Amino acid sequence: MTTISTVVVIYLLYFTLQNPDIVILQEKNKKEELLIKQMIHALADSVDAKDHYTSGHSTRVAEYAVMIAKRLGYDKDHLRELFYMGLLHDVGKISVPDEIINKQGKLTSTEYDIVKTHTVVGGQMLEKISTLPQLFLGAMYHHEKFDGKGYPEGLVGDNIPTDVRILSVADSYDAMASSRSYRGVLPQAVIRAELLKGKGTQFDPVIADIMIEIIDEDVNFELKEKNI
Repeated sequence: MTTISTVVVIYLLYFTLQNPDIVILQEKNKKEELLIKQMIHALADSVDAKDHYTSGHSTRVAEYAVMIAKRLGYDKDHLRELFYMGLLHDVGKISVPDEIINKQGKLTSTEYDIVKTHTVVGGQMLEKISTLPQLFLGAMYHHEKFDGKGYPEGLVGDNIPTDVRILSVADSYDAMASSRSYRGVLPQAVIRAELLKGKGTQFDPVIADIMIEIIDEDVNFELKEKNI
């Protein structure tokens, strides 16, 4: 999707969600809900398309997040909101230059600082959508860490919204369970060990344990790139 097309999708999404006649969460109009879903998917696909090595990333993160949330007892409406949050968690990367997104070598400190801005940019893009008031949280805070050493605000523990703590684990899992320019899919045992290592520092321990439980049940390693 071109940059112009992406901007059009963003404006259509914003206008539709702000329209008081469209009540998506109450499912009063199935056609409008389908339109919203298609636009959110189109926007997520446009973000993924910026990086040749992250095709399908946003959808997989959303799916993994829902898997975790189901085990936490989320109801249908909350699962749908979390799914949309997962689809758009990286929307701010639209603002990051392609040459940085697709750089195969190590980023410079300046380039890394530019990449880090995608959290605030994404949060600002989504925070005024009143129909889904929690939507911006995933974009804004998915790089926060449980021990407070993340960004952009250094939030600690329960100060990070639960939905975001779920997305953090789902996002990290997919980063390890999919190919990158510098490596292939990591072995399942390595991914499990990294999640275990990150409990209480990068990840909420309870949510990390749920993902580890899902990994242990996935004996054939089906939950990886292109296998959702």
